[in-house]
Amino acid sequence: MNKTKIAFLFFVFVSLLDIVGIIFKIPILVYVFKPLIIFSLIFLYVFSLPKRLKWYVIALELSFFGDVLLLFEGELFFIFGLISFLFAHLLFIKIVIDRIKKITLKSVLVPSIPFLVVFGLLIFTLKDSLNELLIPVIIYGLVISIFGTVSFLDFLKTKSKLSLLMLIGAVIFIISDATLAINKFYSPSHFFEILVMATYVLAQYFIFRSMVLVKK
Repeated sequence: MNKTKIAFLFFVFVSLLDIVGIIFKIPILVYVFKPLIIFSLIFLYVFSLPKRLKWYVIALELSFFGDVLLLFEGELFFIFGLISFLFAHLLFIKIVIDRIKKITLKSVLVPSIPFLVVFGLLIFTLKDSLNELLIPVIIYGLVISIFGTVSFLDFLKTKSKLSLLMLIGAVIFIISDATLAINKFYSPSHFFEILVMATYVLAQYFIFRSMVLVKK
């Protein structure tokens, strides 16, 4: 068994154990294995390709720090976790934009509609409970909506497998973050906690698959 397969199995293993920890409310599993999800994905990416894109590696590292920060309770940890993921998404946006040969304001209007609608509905639902976090959440929501928009634009232009994988990753990421926001600020639910992590793992993996495919 080569290093890539071992890294993939480790990624699946730690992801499942983290989700099991959430399902059965076993904090030690979550604290131990959640940080290892992105850690293992970094190794999987490194072992999958002889040459790596540094922006993607940095985005994964930022995601790792975001995961660690969000393990802890408190508004300060949430804000710093949000900032870490914000910069990760900015790098995802850069990666996708670099794939697109030409972007005009007109070309992004249609791809932006579904993401802006979801963003608007989410903010309208949460605005009364966000308080001082309203502006940070709006900024983060706009950034991840832009990630979805440029991914959709890239897919519309190329119809390629790698652009489809990135789009799926972006959409699932938005679902994960929207669920996290609803669970934290609107309607807490154990099911939402499970859904947040399951969709997060899938989103990161689809983005990874797109990154491996574009290099190959």
